[in-house]
This record gives sequence, C-alpha cells and structure tokens, in this order.
Amino acid sequence: MFKNAQITFLGTGTSIGVPVIGCDCEVCTSQDPKNQRLRSSIYVKTHDTEFIVDTGPDFRQQCLRAGIRNLDAALFTHAHSDHVMGFDDLRRYTVWDDDELEIYATSECMNRLEGAFPYIFDGMNKYRGYLKIAPRIIEGAFEVGDLLVHPLPVTHGKVETIGFLFEKAGERLFAYIPDAKELSEKTKTLIRGVDLLILDGLQPELHWTHLSIGEAIDLAEELQIGQTWLTHFSCRANYAALEPGFPEGVRMAWDELQLEV
Repeated sequence: MFKNAQITFLGTGTSIGVPVIGCDCEVCTSQDPKNQRLRSSIYVKTHDTEFIVDTGPDFRQQCLRAGIRNLDAALFTHAHSDHVMGFDDLRRYTVWDDDELEIYATSECMNRLEGAFPYIFDGMNKYRGYLKIAPRIIEGAFEVGDLLVHPLPVTHGKVETIGFLFEKAGERLFAYIPDAKELSEKTKTLIRGVDLLILDGLQPELHWTHLSIGEAIDLAEELQIGQTWLTHFSCRANYAALEPGFPEGVRMAWDELQLEV
C-alpha cells in the first residue's frame, strides 16, 4: 500500500497521440507498448481522495483501461483540446441525482470549458446520469481531499497554462507539469528540490511551445530534482533508443506506469 499517494499515467502522448494517423515512422509502427501513447493525463489516489488531472479525448478509454470507478475532483492545466475534450465523459462519476464533481481550473480554462460544454454549466441538466459539477476557479493554493495543491504558472503557447504541486501535511509530494516551454520564477521556487517531478519533454528536437527532452533534463538538474519522469511525448521520442542514455534521476514515463509517493 502506498504511503501518501499513487499516481497512474493514463497517457503520456502529445496532442495527436502515438501512433500518429498516417505516420509510418519507427515509433508509430513500433510494437513496444512504451511507444504507444494516449493523450497526457494522470490519475491520483490518496487515502482520502481520487482525482484526475486533465480529460483529453482518450479519457473514456483511459478510465476503462485503468479501472477508475470513483472520482472526487477533476483538475485542469489548460484548455487545449487534448486536455479537455473528454470532459463530458466525467458524467459517469455523477450518476445519481445528488452527485457532484468538483472542477478546478483557471478562469480562462473554465470559460473555455463552459463555451465548449454549455449544457453542463447552465444548471438545466441536474438529472441522473448527467454531469453535475461544482466549478472552482483556481486563484491560489487549494485543497483536494488530504492534499494542498499549488498552481504552477508556466509558458505554453498562447493559452494560460499551469502545472500543480501537491503537498500533504507540509511535505511536498510531487509536481506535475505536462505542457510547458518555460517555467516562471515563482514555479521554479516552489518546486526546487522536490523529490518527484513529472515534466513535459516532447522530443529530442527543439519545439516552440514545449520543452525538448534536453531542455527538460537541464531544468531538472538546475532545480535539483530528486526524480524526474518525462511525459507528453511525440513520435520523435523512441523509448528504447532514448531512455538508456538519460542521466541518473531522469526517466521516460509510459502509459499505465504507476508511481507511489
């Protein structure tokens, strides 16, 4: 049994997933399950709560694969479609009339969710089987079950994006930053020296809105992270070719990987 929390990687892929439609590259045709990636998301379970971070278009499939039967909350990093378009599938966690799911997002992300799913937000569908939510705007640290959650501002394209630092009883457990090109100084201060960081590492080549693998490794070294697991990979990231060459303390995550903290 885990001590504080169990993390399950529901997906470790970039916005178009891996394999990519119409791509015949070495990774997309690979039979290695660590090269087969649904869109990035994690499921976190503690002794008091269960929640999801992001609900991409693969969300239903991910929940079936991982056997997720209960959720208390959903947290969102940003409003890009690969992180929100499975939102309606949360309805299976509010089946009964009085069920309600807490939804945590920045005001920009919440507005985009409401624009895409107005029927969930308009208060007219409070029926059995529909998604019934309690929206919570992220304006600072907040509590989910037995965890204190700190939002981590990052730069990622033109959409307001955050990661999360999870803390319990004053102890920093882990941070999750799946989409980022640059970390704010506030974010660096909050996660410096943390034991476990899950971080964007799109591919070996540089990218304009994501950290490359090399940039992510350098950042982990700069911040003196205990253990770093990279995620959100494109099909340019071949597990078998890349992971053995990583420095100590840095690994490539894969779908269905579980970590205990």
